[in-house]
Amino acid sequence: MKTNPSPQHFKTLSALPETETMPFMFVGHGSPMNAITDNAFSRNWAAMGEQVPRPSAILCISAHWLTPGSTQVTAMDMPRTIHDFGGFPKKLFDQQYAAPGAPDYARKTIELIRKAEVIADYEWGLDHGTWSVLLKMFPKADVPVYQLSIDYAKEPRYHYELARDLNELRNKGVLILGSGNIVHNLRTINLDGTLYDWAIEFDQTMKSLMDTRDDAKVVDFLSLGTLAKLAHPTHDHFLPLIYALGLRTDRDHIEHFNDEVIAGSISMRSIIARPK
Repeated sequence: MKTNPSPQHFKTLSALPETETMPFMFVGHGSPMNAITDNAFSRNWAAMGEQVPRPSAILCISAHWLTPGSTQVTAMDMPRTIHDFGGFPKKLFDQQYAAPGAPDYARKTIELIRKAEVIADYEWGLDHGTWSVLLKMFPKADVPVYQLSIDYAKEPRYHYELARDLNELRNKGVLILGSGNIVHNLRTINLDGTLYDWAIEFDQTMKSLMDTRDDAKVVDFLSLGTLAKLAHPTHDHFLPLIYALGLRTDRDHIEHFNDEVIAGSISMRSIIARPK
């Protein structure tokens, strides 16, 4: 069921406690196998979970929840763990991330967003773009988690502007996490480890643009033509980065981690932005 819930079901906005301004992150999540693998990527996720202030809630914008024609936010008390993949070992399918939902924060999110009419969702849950990262980052699953969907019918600029509406959540203890990949072309994966020049070029171009705060050119990535099309035959995995950058203020300083291209055409580059 998708509906806008009754306001009395939720705390008022003023009842949500003020906190220090939280950082935000974009994480290159790569293969869901990272959830059960001890590697440099998953160890850095765990390190980030220890570095950030303890969140009141986590809001994830995942490449794996696309809702063309609408924007939705999960508002259930206990989101299910979604195993939205195939061909992996049983151990991965056995994983559960039993974090509580965040209905009060979902309501605040619905109220904050001016760019779109947001629908409360009670069906989705936590897809692997969310739980595969959080399983390492917050392994106790004791922080409330909810997701915001991506209206895939909208142009990139729309998502950047929508993210601006979310910034107040950072002062309510919400850690906002975009989850995708800066380069994501599954059609050209090269298991022998040979990297494509175009994958490295696109990854480095985005790094340079982020470091020089040229968000407009990141948002306009499709203007790179063939380079952008090679990096993203579909751009679902790039849009969570645009959400993250939409949160950036003049006070935020971006740091890169997991800055590696793997399997020829997957960038694991991730960022955390902290207020100065």
